[in-house]
Amino acid sequence: MKYKVDNAIITAAGLASRFAPISQETHKALIKVNGEVIIERKIRQLQAAGIKEIIVTVGYMKEKFYYLAEKFGIIIIENNEYATRNNSSSIYVAKDYIKNSYICAADDYFPDNPFNAEEEESFYSVIYEDKATDEWYVETDSEDFITKVTIGGEKGWYMIGHVFWSESFSKKMLEVLESEYHKKETYQKYWETLYIEHLDVLHMKTKCYDSDKIYEFDTLDELREYDKQYQNNSNSPIMESLALRLNCKEQDMSKFIPVKNEQGEAIGCTFSCHDESYRYRYDDQSIMKI
Repeated sequence: MKYKVDNAIITAAGLASRFAPISQETHKALIKVNGEVIIERKIRQLQAAGIKEIIVTVGYMKEKFYYLAEKFGIIIIENNEYATRNNSSSIYVAKDYIKNSYICAADDYFPDNPFNAEEEESFYSVIYEDKATDEWYVETDSEDFITKVTIGGEKGWYMIGHVFWSESFSKKMLEVLESEYHKKETYQKYWETLYIEHLDVLHMKTKCYDSDKIYEFDTLDELREYDKQYQNNSNSPIMESLALRLNCKEQDMSKFIPVKNEQGEAIGCTFSCHDESYRYRYDDQSIMKI
């Protein structure tokens, strides 16, 4: 059976604190990769596939996304719980739109357009990895339906990139979300976690892609591997300041890890430079060797 894709939900509300320190200045979905803003590229790819209704959920730095409505004719929905909840909150605020829908993270990057006007079955995109990672690996049955998900693994297929929900799947998924959403233990759960907890009623296949078709840049180091301009020209005032103060080049600094307070808010980051480790604070712009 084929389903005509009704729309796409792009989740862009999160803090992306792992993308330190650039995410302190610019939302990760709004950085440029190969000269093109990531979320703009995704919107263009969806529209090229004939998908006219595109909904973007925003929260962190939400004002920076408003121009997209005028430029592309998309719908903006504010997620006011982005700082206290995980991505299930972005699904919740967009629930009235979800039918035969693509669900996409704003910061995934697709070199080639993966979207279609029609899809045959609900799916989660997966790519294969030999080495050990902390990604979410899937097991499937003989018909490629996901039967188990394990966090961490090697030599297997893991979840990454876009998802398609048929209208029947969406109905069941939203029923689960409604029943779980207001429980305190759900606040920090991904929608994928709720899906995994209800695999017995939520049936979704895998759609396999080559590893060079879907990219997810969780950190600045990962982006640098793909787009070499970021090695020495990140367009980040923080990076420029750090290089000047440490008398180094941007490429000499790496391994940026966010530092958070007790409330889970990013207050700075640690990083390495010339075999030394440093801590940088966002509030007073101090640098300390550690």
